[in-house]
Amino acid sequence: MPFIQITDLGKTYRKGKIEIPALKDATFGIEKGAFVSVTGRSGSGKSTLLNLIGGLDTPSSGGILFDGKELHRFSRNEMAVHRRFSVGMIFQSFNLIQSRNAVENVELALTFGGMPRSKRKAYAEKLLESVGLKERLTHRPDELSGGEAQRVAIARALANNPKVLLADEPTGNLDSETSSEIISLLQELNRNKNITVIMVTHDLETAMNVSNLVLKLKDGKIIEKTEKNI
Repeated sequence: MPFIQITDLGKTYRKGKIEIPALKDATFGIEKGAFVSVTGRSGSGKSTLLNLIGGLDTPSSGGILFDGKELHRFSRNEMAVHRRFSVGMIFQSFNLIQSRNAVENVELALTFGGMPRSKRKAYAEKLLESVGLKERLTHRPDELSGGEAQRVAIARALANNPKVLLADEPTGNLDSETSSEIISLLQELNRNKNITVIMVTHDLETAMNVSNLVLKLKDGKIIEKTEKNI
């Protein structure tokens, strides 16, 4: 059984009496330690799929088996624990707290994870150093470049030792050189820490170069699956 098994997964949103299908009958498996890319045009269902795996939304049909547990049957409290400890989320817009510096942004995730106050700062600094930000620990988001801000977001996503990193267009706001650096960092975490990475991207070329599995979505349906040994 794959580490994550998606079976006939669907999500339909309602706007008044109108039903809007965002994802339709998705079925695929993800092995532990894989690097998976989800591609397709805007509105194809990519982010919906990521949000369902991350526990930010619930499916309308089908199911998700996550590390042997039926994610789609989780209670609200179980889902909160899943979001906090099983997955780390990385967003295109970084989603950092502007009034807090890099260390404090990471410390906040550690606070939610229950780490004692006495250990948070040192561990946050260690995480930031591990993503190449040793000299930027006390800088606020508006004092960082886009690439540096995304590195803070990655350190924050790693705070509670997640099993999976979910990256929603992590390079969408970055130039090509910085994008390559962020992709390389995700590859390094995937290979060295055996963290499963699921990345939404418009960049098919990059997806094909870095991924074990590439899913192409169109109008909410998976229309193509490409598996590779890399």
